Amino acid sequence: MTIVVFLGSLLLAMALGIPIAYALLVSGVALMWHLGNFDAQILAQNLLEGANSFPLLAVPFFMLAGEIMNVGGLSRRIVQMAMTLVGHVRGGLGYVTILAACLMAALSGSAVADTAALAALLLPMMVRAGHDKARAGGLIASAGIIAPIIPPSIGFVIFGVAANVSISKLFLAGIVPGLLMGVSIALTWWWVARRDGSAPAPRATSAERWKALRESTWALVLPVIVLVGLKFGVFTPTEAAVVAAVYALFVSTVIYRELKLPQLLAVFVTAAKTTAVIMFLVAAAMVSAWLITVAQIPAQMVSLLQPFLDNPTLLLIVIMLLVMAVGTAMDMTPTILILTPVLMPVIKAAGIDPVYFGVLFIMNNAIGLVTPPVGTVLNVVAGVGRMKMDEVTRGVVPFMCAQFAVMFLLVLFPPLVTVPAKWFAG
Repeated sequence: MTIVVFLGSLLLAMALGIPIAYALLVSGVALMWHLGNFDAQILAQNLLEGANSFPLLAVPFFMLAGEIMNVGGLSRRIVQMAMTLVGHVRGGLGYVTILAACLMAALSGSAVADTAALAALLLPMMVRAGHDKARAGGLIASAGIIAPIIPPSIGFVIFGVAANVSISKLFLAGIVPGLLMGVSIALTWWWVARRDGSAPAPRATSAERWKALRESTWALVLPVIVLVGLKFGVFTPTEAAVVAAVYALFVSTVIYRELKLPQLLAVFVTAAKTTAVIMFLVAAAMVSAWLITVAQIPAQMVSLLQPFLDNPTLLLIVIMLLVMAVGTAMDMTPTILILTPVLMPVIKAAGIDPVYFGVLFIMNNAIGLVTPPVGTVLNVVAGVGRMKMDEVTRGVVPFMCAQFAVMFLLVLFPPLVTVPAKWFAG
């Protein structure tokens, strides 16, 4: 009955158009009434404690780093470097998009920020080259969602806090799965773009390639600093976020000199607004998480999934299908915050590595960003490219299917995640 009360109140609030953060609070109040222990003071205390977390400080700094990179010219230089490397092959702009997305994912960790930059820079170029606009938009959307998988990742930070799992281990475990997502959409792009008659860009000269590499070196150094620092314990993920933001600010203002002092306020305000939305969601979800624990909903879920506990692979397939269904109607952050406290006891009872599960879970949620009807990243591409939502949806389908295939491949073959993760972690 407690599960019905919680889910019923949450879904009803969302159906009424209440923002998801407030809907979480409504479901928390409903659960407290059902349990007979409503107390506004406890509600407020859990709301404040939900955001009072040192690891969550990584969120505003990674968001700030992403905004600075887009305004300060780091993203543009990465795209230009990718263009000189693979822009001349058939369908080259598509490969430029994928390569640039993987590199930018190692800078910001925000799917929305990376997708907006890629769409603004590459979508007009792809259309002028003769590519179908819907297909190009779908490729950019699917490339943008690599950002939550390749470290640094805001999704991993939120999951790590909610599940009490090492964020550093999640970061290092996400490298290979993120690259596999890129390979999957590259193969799909090769298949769908071979007969579209687009005109490849002229082959860049050695001098042009060297110039693009030289100009992008400052941007490419950042992911190396973050990954090496995490691997050798130089700094924590939260400190890595601060390093990323300060480094991006230094490069944008002193080296590239594209970010001017009058622009700084707007950049900080944009990052602060996005952070405020995420942090309020986290705080509201922590209220629900506490009540979920008090109501013993995780124990009920363990009992419900008891027949699958002896077969971890089958259990993961069931959970992944559940998350896929939720991802069609809910954004990434609330899905992580709502499902994590419910699913983690099940994962632990089945003896599944929490880091391995975290990678699959965040990957599934990332793909949910391009699944209609909600599809936050689809909306970003539609808005930047001035396209209809159904056009972007049509274009993203083959790439989305390829990424789901990679996800289930990792479910069937866990060493693809666990072995590289152990190697990177030393």
